[in-house]
Formats: sequence, structure tokens, C-alpha cells
Amino acid sequence: MSMAYDEYMKQMVKPMRAELVQAGFDELESAEAVENFMESVEGTTLVVVNSVCGCAAGLARPAATQAVLQAENKPDHLVTVFAGQDKEATAKMREYFDGIEPSSPSMALLKGKEVVHFIPRHDIEGQPMEAIMENLLAAFSQVNK
Repeated sequence: MSMAYDEYMKQMVKPMRAELVQAGFDELESAEAVENFMESVEGTTLVVVNSVCGCAAGLARPAATQAVLQAENKPDHLVTVFAGQDKEATAKMREYFDGIEPSSPSMALLKGKEVVHFIPRHDIEGQPMEAIMENLLAAFSQVNK
């Protein structure tokens, strides 16, 4: 790939990254950052596997940010990796999603390092944003009982 393409993609995804960061998500942009986070994490974590696709823009990111804003039982940690952009970070995070097929966008709720709830792309694409939010809010409530 050319340097011009790489720079174009970095610029194009800035607002896609910012949407989650502004909502309190920490970006994990390298495999090392993912490993450092996961090896020391305690409590609950919402992981959003971000993407440039339309269902990430119109459904996944808004549902995740709104669910976090509205939740009474918020996860302890909010993190994101960006599929197709931060490839090594995304691959490393997916190693912790034992037995779950790669999917982007997607969302995982973890307790410690264990995935306790997963929303793959096929449960995002074509769904109303409110349904995805309700899915997340119900998962937050269950895991934080």
C-alpha cells in the first residue's frame, strides 16, 4: 500500500475513532496495548470492535455510546480496537474472544478476561439502534448483579 493511501485512511477514520473516545472509550491501538490491558484488567469491560462500515457508523457506535450514557450499571472499563486499521490490536483482542468468530463491528462484554456477552455484526446490521442498546443494557444489568 502507498503512503498516500495509509494517510488517507488515517484521516478518514479520525471521526470514527473520536466518536468512541469522546464517549469515554480508551483506544487500544497495538497488540502490546491490548495485552497490557487484558493481563491486568479487573471488573467488567465493554469492548467495541470498531469498523468503517455503515452499520458501525449508524448503529454500533451510537448504540454503544448511548447505552453507556443511559446505563445504571455501567461497565468498569470501556475500550475499543479498530478492525482494518489497527490490525494487530484487533487480532490480539480477538484471541481473548475464545471460540467466537471474528466479526466487525462487534461488541463484547467481559468479566475479567471472560466474554460473558457478545454481539456480532449479524445482530447489529439491520437492527434498530434501540434494540442494540437494549441488548447492551440488559447485558450490563446481568453482569453487574
